[in-house]
Amino acid sequence: MKTKLWAKVAGTCVFALLASTAFRAQDKPAGPPPFKVDHNHSTIGFEVPIMGGLSKVPGKFTDFDVAVVYDEGDITKSSVNATIRVASVDTGIADRDKDLRSDGFFDADKFPTITFVSHHIEKKDGKIIAHGTLTMKGVAKEIDLPITPAGEFQLPNNGNKIIGFHASMKLNRRDYGITWEHQALATFVGDEVTVNIDIIN
Repeated sequence: MKTKLWAKVAGTCVFALLASTAFRAQDKPAGPPPFKVDHNHSTIGFEVPIMGGLSKVPGKFTDFDVAVVYDEGDITKSSVNATIRVASVDTGIADRDKDLRSDGFFDADKFPTITFVSHHIEKKDGKIIAHGTLTMKGVAKEIDLPITPAGEFQLPNNGNKIIGFHASMKLNRRDYGITWEHQALATFVGDEVTVNIDIIN
């Protein structure tokens, strides 16, 4: 008799605990929805000066994943994680792209991805600053990526709201082990690379 009574009491306690846990989980406010990147209208590009700055070579990566959590109410709860497939580099010239995939530049076979992982995001001087780790060609460095909200656009056909972000910064390619030089002119390819990113949902 006592065994049945204790079993009943124990069962009641377990049920109450489960019910309380479920209630707390449902009562917990949900975070912002993930920012789904529109790959067809987003670009991760770069620009490199050549011949002492007489011209610039533009390029982009066509295969990338960007996971964004954007909390407009509390920007510190936001995050950015990006993975770029190096083999997708595209400058419009096949032979040049082949060179960029080689070990003299990105070495796509050994280092197939470029990644950026934010660890803290803040607002500063009207910009959103994503502090994080950029890893390229096996070299990981802490960078501050300045991001500017590009505004909003409402689609006329379904009323969905589109938002976008722009980011631009300069990197020294040699900091990441990309040290190729032209045999006749060491400065043929500049060291400072401008990175331009436009992302929309």
